Formats: sequence, structure tokens, C-alpha cells
Amino acid sequence: MRVLIVDDSEFMRLSIKKVLDENNIEVIGEAKDGVEAVNKYKLLKPSLVTMDLTMPKMEGENAIKEIISYDPDAKIIVCSAMGQETRVMRAIKSGAKTFIVKPLNAERLLDEIQRIKSGEL
Repeated sequence: MRVLIVDDSEFMRLSIKKVLDENNIEVIGEAKDGVEAVNKYKLLKPSLVTMDLTMPKMEGENAIKEIISYDPDAKIIVCSAMGQETRVMRAIKSGAKTFIVKPLNAERLLDEIQRIKSGEL
């Protein structure tokens, strides 16, 4: 599995990367906003994206729409803070496969990745 991590928080990107590295999941790139996410998705062709919703330049929801329009089979996990339920549901309707709530729960992230790998999502 080749993962693109998208979050405007460097701390969150590093946290996700650490969990993935410790579980032998390859991180092929990082992006700090939606515009960079779309460009890196097209360039790197990851098998999975972790996507924050609240970011500068382009919100996560719009980045999800652009990625899905480019690749309808894209696998995206939304990583969002509590209190964002409405936005998370819009992101799922836009094409994200599932979501995890911040702060990061490593076990939950790995469970959702496994569900995507197994074809469950």
C-alpha cells in the first residue's frame, strides 16, 4: 500500500507517518493543502490517501471531489476533528471511503486501512 498523507498540520502528518512506518506501510508523499494533494495524487498515484478537511487553499472536501473526478477508484480516508460530522458526511458523499476522528488513534487508522485493503470498503 502506497499512502499520500494530506494535512495542514505538520505534527499530524508526522504522527500518521510514524504509525504507517511502524507498520511497514509505505508513505510516498505528503501534502499540506488541497491543491498540493490533488497535484501529488496525479503525480504519485497512491493507493490510499489520508485527508484532512480543514486546510488552506483548498478544503479537503473539494480536494476529494477533484481526486475522485480524476480517479473514481481512489481510496480516501478522512481524518477530521470532533464536531465536523456534517462535513465528514459530505466528504463521504463526495467519494471518501471512511473517516477517523482526531486526535489520531493508531489502531483505528490501521483497522480502516485493513478494511480498504481487504475490499470491505
